[in-house]
Amino acid sequence: MTSQTTVDKADKAPEPVSVPAPAKRLRGHPWLTLFSVAIGVMMVALDGTIVAIANPAIQKDLGASFADVQWITNGYFLALAVTLITAGKLGDRFGHRQTFLIGVIGFAAASGAIGLSDSIALVVTFRVFQGLFGALLMPAALGLLRATFPAEKLNMAIGIWGMVIGASTAGGPILGGLLVQHVSWQSVFFINVPVGVIALVLGLLILKDHRAENAPRSFDILGIVLLSGAMFCLVWALIKAPTWGWGDGLTWTFLAASVLCFALFAIWETRVKEPLIPLALFRSVPLSAGVVLMVLMAIAFMGGLFFVTFYLQNVHGMSPVDSGLHLLPLTGMMIVGSPLAGAMITKVGPRIPLAGGMLLTAVAMYGMSTLESGTGSGAMSLWFALLGLGLAPVMVGATEVIVGNAPMELSGVAGGLQQAAMQIGGSLGTAVLGAVMASKVDNDLAGNWTDAKLPPLTPAQLDQASEAVQVGVGPLPKGTPAALAEKITSVAHDTFISGMSLACLVAAGVAVVAIFVALLTKRGANAEAGAGAAHI
Repeated sequence: MTSQTTVDKADKAPEPVSVPAPAKRLRGHPWLTLFSVAIGVMMVALDGTIVAIANPAIQKDLGASFADVQWITNGYFLALAVTLITAGKLGDRFGHRQTFLIGVIGFAAASGAIGLSDSIALVVTFRVFQGLFGALLMPAALGLLRATFPAEKLNMAIGIWGMVIGASTAGGPILGGLLVQHVSWQSVFFINVPVGVIALVLGLLILKDHRAENAPRSFDILGIVLLSGAMFCLVWALIKAPTWGWGDGLTWTFLAASVLCFALFAIWETRVKEPLIPLALFRSVPLSAGVVLMVLMAIAFMGGLFFVTFYLQNVHGMSPVDSGLHLLPLTGMMIVGSPLAGAMITKVGPRIPLAGGMLLTAVAMYGMSTLESGTGSGAMSLWFALLGLGLAPVMVGATEVIVGNAPMELSGVAGGLQQAAMQIGGSLGTAVLGAVMASKVDNDLAGNWTDAKLPPLTPAQLDQASEAVQVGVGPLPKGTPAALAEKITSVAHDTFISGMSLACLVAAGVAVVAIFVALLTKRGANAEAGAGAAHI
């Protein structure tokens, strides 16, 4: 095992001695390391959105119910969110290179197995495995970047890393639409196999195992159980709340169980010799602020964007591919803005770029609250571009603040915290803003329906109509005359837009709160990172 001391000695050696032999020049090269881990990260990030386009085809081909199809997404998300921090700890213990490579192999293999599945049960099962192996891969990628890049260049590396995630996430619907339309739903999963092979080969040739001298030697088993239980109960409650209802006893039972597990976890972590997450980590105000900021950013971004896809497809009648193309300004600004944000944060620190990014995000979400059924592509593109420009410095800066303020031996745990915060924030955003949308639609639909002089609905029919309107679809019975159908659709779209506007305003408010949280951040004081990394 290569120790920290060995790396330090290599860094202090005279220049002729420290130059690696030509045959080993690839191993541990910082920028090649970044390229290698980016391939694997791209595979996981792409899968987060590309599968949504394939769900209708999977449902039809396998005869699945709507609830079954929901579990294609929920199973993956649940496995990913619950195991991220534990997976980061595994990387700290056994080495991030090994953890990353196992994650790549498992994720690609699970993807191929989904493509070969002939039942919805198998699809959901292997999606869970995708989530588990994705959890191994993502924190390990950040751990490798932290160990390979010196502190003064880490921001730029994370900027490019954030660019890859943003581009892959936003590009998923476009690629997914093309594959489903012209090949098959199975191709959405099969594409991960060659990508995984490329990531594996590059990883074997390029990645170098870096381990801190004081890396953990044992596992906090009870801590893992308590934290996993807390995360499971929290995410499960958020997933099921739209179905059960926020006032239902089951929802609050799982939320209470989550709070109890978190409390027991915190108590246990103060007593165990080698805790899963040393609570002293959160004495760092910048690190804690970075975690909170990542949660708030994900609430505003993922929660708000969730409704935009329905707006584009169901209100404007766009195909999945067209809706993905309309989001290209968002993608483009994240691609351009992420490395620029990394360079800016390196020069002036994270505080101003993070606060400015959340300000732009707040303005963009406010702008999206003004969208109407007749809004043109130009106005939409303006707000989407502004949102991408605001998100870029936050994605880069918050990640660097979390990972950069953690000790080297906890870089995997810090990477897991960053990813878990984003996943929980996304779940909270979808659930809470979804509840805001549902409440607004329920309040407005009956009055709008009556004002339009449409045929009266029974309470049961009104509930069914409300569910359709919440995703921008007009509740049209078969055989509805064209004139009546047009009137119903107009009411549905107007009511949906009123709900989306309120949800976007709430997201803008969350972004405003995040501005003040951003002011608590600062650059990571990583003397050990500069010493422990190979100089570029």
